[in-house]
Amino acid sequence: MLPESIPTVTVTGRFLSPDGRPLAGAITFRAPAQLTFSAADVILGGPVVAPLDAQGHVEVTLPATDAPGMDPTGWAYTVTEQLAGVPAGRSYAVLLPRSVPRVDLADVAPADPGKPNYIPVTGPAGPKGEQGPPGPSGPQGPPGAPGAPGREGAAGRDGSPGAPGVVRSVNGVSAAAVVLSAADVRAVPDTAPGAPGGVATLDAAGKVPASQLPPSSGGAVVSVNQRTGVVVLTATDVGAVPATARGAAGGVATLAADGRVPAEQLPPPAPLLPGTWMPDDYGLRAWAYDLSAGSRVPGDRPSEAGRLYLAAVPLRTAATITTVAVHVMGYDKPNSTVTTCALGIYDRSLRLVGQAPAAAATLPEVHTVGGQLAAVPLASPVALAAGSYYVAILIRGSGTTVPYLAATNWGATATTSGAQAVDRAGVSRWLQTKSTALTSLPASLASSDIGEGQTCYWAAIG
Repeated sequence: MLPESIPTVTVTGRFLSPDGRPLAGAITFRAPAQLTFSAADVILGGPVVAPLDAQGHVEVTLPATDAPGMDPTGWAYTVTEQLAGVPAGRSYAVLLPRSVPRVDLADVAPADPGKPNYIPVTGPAGPKGEQGPPGPSGPQGPPGAPGAPGREGAAGRDGSPGAPGVVRSVNGVSAAAVVLSAADVRAVPDTAPGAPGGVATLDAAGKVPASQLPPSSGGAVVSVNQRTGVVVLTATDVGAVPATARGAAGGVATLAADGRVPAEQLPPPAPLLPGTWMPDDYGLRAWAYDLSAGSRVPGDRPSEAGRLYLAAVPLRTAATITTVAVHVMGYDKPNSTVTTCALGIYDRSLRLVGQAPAAAATLPEVHTVGGQLAAVPLASPVALAAGSYYVAILIRGSGTTVPYLAATNWGATATTSGAQAVDRAGVSRWLQTKSTALTSLPASLASSDIGEGQTCYWAAIG
């Protein structure tokens, strides 16, 4: 909104097509230069674009062309009509004196320049009173005085945006022939690439040429590890261990996620005492205990048909297991109807991971002092990681006096008697099922199926 100290004139107009339809477009008003009003402390500049509303009506308020204290003075507005469907828009100059506060463009726009500039004159009457032909055109008279201002029309709705105006300036420069430099558009001059203080160029490969690079602080490489040419170094050349040596024989040990050497890379434990027998001495990988360890002589206990016995064995290093073994001390054939047994391996979660074929696990009849080690092959080899496992022993048949198996003599009754140790992983050394009606090894066992082992049977894997 203009300051109240600047006198203004409201300009209106309405534009219709010959059939009465409202025209669309805009009317542009331009002053010849920026207008300075020192008393109001304001400078006005730029064109005023007034769009036509839906009724073809336009209305705009402009500073009067004779406003006091305005610089420059003595000028007129250039009015440009840009109307849709009217290809040749008019352009004309108008004065808007402050003495006429409201002006309609229809009252001040110039007449059509194609209209004849003459006034028709009535000729003398003929003999019979008929009108004669028109006389010659008289000279054009002086312009008449401006008519009285018309009534103020109702304010129309805002129209659609008008067509863009012509270019008035480029980057703030208003001239008939505008010439801009690289600095005017904030660009690098085309003389700057490759010039001192300018910018670097790129070669055909998209790289900065060596001639534009600074000198290297250390100069070009002459040799690498006393070698020249195309140098290819190996771990040995730089005093390092090859990556292929990790975990390989003769190499170095790897570390597991916990920062320790995995069990499979550790050597087997040394005998606790000179001459101590180890599983390897029997062709085995791990067992529940040494049959002759300690001061007590291993005893034997009868097994009960239909009850599953579990003897824990600690496997120190990862291995592929092919057999399970028990030690038969005797066989009371008359008091049993045993046919075969089921042998297998459970992991610490009591999940079956390997077993002997159903028809292959037959324990030998032994009637000699010291008994006999019975190794039964698995149906297929099983690869086991280092850890604790259970050897499963299930005698098929009936009767309570069946094969006598080697068991530790922990007391007169040969039962656990407090020897039921649990390792750090929560693995019990001996367990047995509550049920005595099993005929095959379950795929898994729940804790509710298991009771504490009452007999410390010996078992091994190989």
